[in-house]
Amino acid sequence: MDWLLAFKALLLGVVEGLTEFLPVSSTGHLIVIEDLVRFRIGTREAFIIAIQAGAILAVCWEYRRRLTHFARNLLSDAREQRLALNVAVGFLPAAVTGLLAKKTIEQFLFKPLPVATALLIGALVILWAEARHRRRFGELDLAGNRRARVETLDDIRPWDALRVGMIQCLALIPGTSRSGATIIGGLLLGLSRKAATEFSFFLAIPTVIGASVYSGFKARDQFVAAELPLYAIGFVAAFLAALVCVRWFLRFVSNHDFRPFAWYRIAFGSVILLTAWAGWVDWTQ
Repeated sequence: MDWLLAFKALLLGVVEGLTEFLPVSSTGHLIVIEDLVRFRIGTREAFIIAIQAGAILAVCWEYRRRLTHFARNLLSDAREQRLALNVAVGFLPAAVTGLLAKKTIEQFLFKPLPVATALLIGALVILWAEARHRRRFGELDLAGNRRARVETLDDIRPWDALRVGMIQCLALIPGTSRSGATIIGGLLLGLSRKAATEFSFFLAIPTVIGASVYSGFKARDQFVAAELPLYAIGFVAAFLAALVCVRWFLRFVSNHDFRPFAWYRIAFGSVILLTAWAGWVDWTQ
């Protein structure tokens, strides 16, 4: 095994796990880090699918009790039926848009400089959304002393889910962030931080799995036995990093807003643009 390549696979798995469920764009980070460390393999699509599978498995593990209850009681429990409907309704807009526009988006926007631009624009949206949210609910919202229109995951209506799903379509642009779009979109629509975050996690399950299955079918020739150790390293790294990140993030949102992620996006995007402008890094290769 090429140990340098294995280290790069480990690094990318950790990056995927840490960024998939935070409002900072995992796709954007992967594009930039891949370019920076010159991660070049002929089976890239298969590797990306492997690390995304590791990340989404972490969410399934974290919510295993709810998912088990969901599977066992879907036909008899109105609460689980409502969750299934909401997730399905929220998933459809991105699924349809992705099928229609994925190829064009990948051709023109899967590059570090467009990613940096999207990071900066997304940061400004987060800051604006937080300012708007605070005007409506004040500082007490973080302590849970004022109620949002939709307080819990089970209070979400199909119309709310559809609108969040439509906002999720923006995440097809790399650098936007799927979790950022759904969480901030949920806040703007009147969901509490906890409800928006948990719905984002549940919505990620069919979205990421669906995208992975579609991409995996198109790249089915890339799944070769010789690369299995590389896939395994990335998968395990993404699973462990995502598990730690999801648990931390759920605690974080109970007492904090999302402005720190906006400032991180500004710093990260600015570094990319500054190094490109100064000629320190050639991001066009």
